[in-house]
Amino acid sequence: MPNDATGRFAAAAIGAGIAEAATLPIDMAKVRLQTQIVPASGIPVYKNMVQSIGHVMRTEGPTALWKGMAPALMRQCSYTGMSFVLYTPIRDCIAGEGVHANDIPFYKRVLSGGLAGGISITMMNPTDVIKTQMQAATGTKRMAPLARNIYAQSGLGGFWMGVQPNVARCFIGNACEIGCYDHAKTTLIKWGMPEGPLAHFGASGFAGVVSAVFSTPVDVVKTRLMNQAGNTTGGVQQYKGVVDCFVNMPRREGIGSLYKGFVPLAARKITWTVVYFVFYEQLLALTTGSHS
Repeated sequence: MPNDATGRFAAAAIGAGIAEAATLPIDMAKVRLQTQIVPASGIPVYKNMVQSIGHVMRTEGPTALWKGMAPALMRQCSYTGMSFVLYTPIRDCIAGEGVHANDIPFYKRVLSGGLAGGISITMMNPTDVIKTQMQAATGTKRMAPLARNIYAQSGLGGFWMGVQPNVARCFIGNACEIGCYDHAKTTLIKWGMPEGPLAHFGASGFAGVVSAVFSTPVDVVKTRLMNQAGNTTGGVQQYKGVVDCFVNMPRREGIGSLYKGFVPLAARKITWTVVYFVFYEQLLALTTGSHS
């Protein structure tokens, strides 16, 4: 039987791959809604999640809904696997010696989840940049030419465009997803619900909702910054950085712009989180002999 860290990484990577493949079309709709600038006519190309998915299917073909699958799987499997390997030791370190897992305070679980996510995504940011540009393009873009263009235009730093909001997003997302899931599952079991799929489903649904609400604004900024890596207009990029994007998006497009794509983001977050944790728990039990 594999050791605990190996089992956690394997279960997390496989669960993340399944959840990512199942929800990538929703992510495509989210990226299109977040990156579009409404034209002078005032009529946006992408209006909502369902219409965006339908528009992409009609104009680019059904397979376009899975644009960016390769970097998405690379990013999600590696990032999620690392996050879950790091979460437990970080949580136990923050909790202190002699504290049982069931007695760890909620805020320490949230902090541990956030730190694990922030560290992991810093290493995997290049795959997020490439995935975002593949999804935002109405034509076909391939990984290798995209990577060469980003490097030619922006150097190595281009692969870490949007890393600050990405770390913030993943800190918030992981804090909500892992920390809230861990706490919600522990609470449900304390209330008498047996360890199993029902507890995993309830805890993951709660975690997905919380994550979507708190992570959307930084997700929008992250997407805008990543989409402009290697892309300039007259040698000038639209946003100078995180603060500039946070300030100028609401100024130019209204405060609601920070929640562009919220419906598909929430739909994807909740679906992804439920699918992921249900599969993760079953795979973890198979690889290590116990649940999280």
